[in-house]
Amino acid sequence: MKITKYSVGVDYGTQSGRAVLVDVGTGRIIATAVKPYTHGVMNEFLPYGRTKLENDWALQHPTDYIEVLETTIPDVLKQANVSANDVIGIGIDFTACTVLPINKYGTPLCQLIEFKNQPHSYVKLWKHHAAQKEANRLNEIAVARGEKFLKRFGGKISSESLFPKLWQVLNEAPEIYEAADQFVEATDWVVYKLTGDLKRNSCTSGYKAMWHKQEGYPSKEFFKALDPRLENIVEEKLSYDILPIGSKAGELTKRAAELIGLNQGTAVAIGNVDAHVALPAVGITEPGKLLMIMGTSTCHILLGDEEKLVPGICGVVEDGVIPGLMGYEAGQSCVGDHFEWFTENCLPASYHAEAKEKGIGIHQLLTDKAAKLDVGESGLLALDWWNGNRSTLNDADLTGVLLGATLLTKPEEIYRALIEATAYGTRKIIEAFRNSGVPINEVYACGGIAEKNDLMMQIYSDVINMDIRISATSQTPALGSAMFGAVAAGKERGGYDDIKVAAKKMARLKDFKYQPIQHNSKVYEQLYTEYSRLYDYFGNDENNVMKNLKKIKQSNNLKQEQKSLNKAK
Repeated sequence: MKITKYSVGVDYGTQSGRAVLVDVGTGRIIATAVKPYTHGVMNEFLPYGRTKLENDWALQHPTDYIEVLETTIPDVLKQANVSANDVIGIGIDFTACTVLPINKYGTPLCQLIEFKNQPHSYVKLWKHHAAQKEANRLNEIAVARGEKFLKRFGGKISSESLFPKLWQVLNEAPEIYEAADQFVEATDWVVYKLTGDLKRNSCTSGYKAMWHKQEGYPSKEFFKALDPRLENIVEEKLSYDILPIGSKAGELTKRAAELIGLNQGTAVAIGNVDAHVALPAVGITEPGKLLMIMGTSTCHILLGDEEKLVPGICGVVEDGVIPGLMGYEAGQSCVGDHFEWFTENCLPASYHAEAKEKGIGIHQLLTDKAAKLDVGESGLLALDWWNGNRSTLNDADLTGVLLGATLLTKPEEIYRALIEATAYGTRKIIEAFRNSGVPINEVYACGGIAEKNDLMMQIYSDVINMDIRISATSQTPALGSAMFGAVAAGKERGGYDDIKVAAKKMARLKDFKYQPIQHNSKVYEQLYTEYSRLYDYFGNDENNVMKNLKKIKQSNNLKQEQKSLNKAK
């Protein structure tokens, strides 16, 4: 009798980490466990001493990542009553760029007593936007020097990338920069803790650190032009040794195996990014198929045969997603966060009471009410920039807009307008690819929103006027990581030697798809025209009111902080 083999996938999101135990032969998820981060996202205070953080900060604590491993992996094994002897591999994926400074022993600097009250010693989460000043300066210098690498990233590097974050550390906390032996992506650090060997992956290096398979990093001369102290940043704080996606990073050490309940010697895949790892999990291994990974933000990942320069995208990386192909990334910084903000700040108590009385969540109540509205009925239009714009404007200083509100406007109308705004933002991204010669013939979606919110997915289908296929699981990135874990194990151990072969066996899709309702699409065509006008007016330097308001806010905050300091004295 053939013994079933399993792989573990661990997906680190913005608010929590989750593990899945997957049948390697079928891709069926046998068990799932989720662990919310103990420290959550730190955007106001540090956990010790209540050190206050400035605007646009987003930090995490690395101990939360280890807690995920030691909690969720034993849990899924127990749920499924599966022996560690039958688990052949493990894969890890993470948000990116999520980066931390470590010393020569691999210890995060925030865990050292002398640095625990220093914000720059912690993990900078992907949505840490406080390095926008550095990002802006980097772009100015790159343009002035005619740096060719900039075009691969849509013409602009964002504060969500690696080098603006590292430059901010150097500018604001040079003692942390000097104390750091290396700065590492969280995904590589977790794999390091599992294998005892620090290896950097090509996905985060390519998309978030301006690395190119053929050309490497930008030149020393460029980094020196940014800041003379950065001239040797790659040699001093990073590495030229980059491993491609699909590689085996190593095997579990005895210590790591005891911590997480697996066997020493279990294969560990090279680290990956949460969005990118999801493509093979829905069966995408060839060009022309766009995947939307929908969560607190949305990433749009697409494969291509050749490198095209697409304005406003996050990057194009050879072998960045699937070996042998170009991987394109674009994204929206605010999707699920958009709706969470609205429910937490803008609803009357009566709505929460109604949801409680009906025994449903507040998002479900608003979705049910919004579904009863006709397209265009509310007279509202929104820009989905509550957390800046990632693609196609790549500007974290942009902010949200709601237009058309009256004294009769209802919460569900605003809620629907916010959903529609994110759909319009996705259409902008699709048009940018197509206009640059990168075809998009099919659209797929995954994530909790895609799996659960019929209204939202129908709106997306109507707005982009395309069919949308849906992943069969809400844990698509974790499934993708488990697939790469099976590839790391290899065919001899019961896994696969190639991710394309693994995808044919393990990918899972629902058996239905969303199709555009033509009447709705016609109305959305009119609304999208107006959205585009607002998009250009506020986003392409026709009107800088958003940035001017932000400057006034920051100036006022500095005055308030000075007053507090004076009082303390």
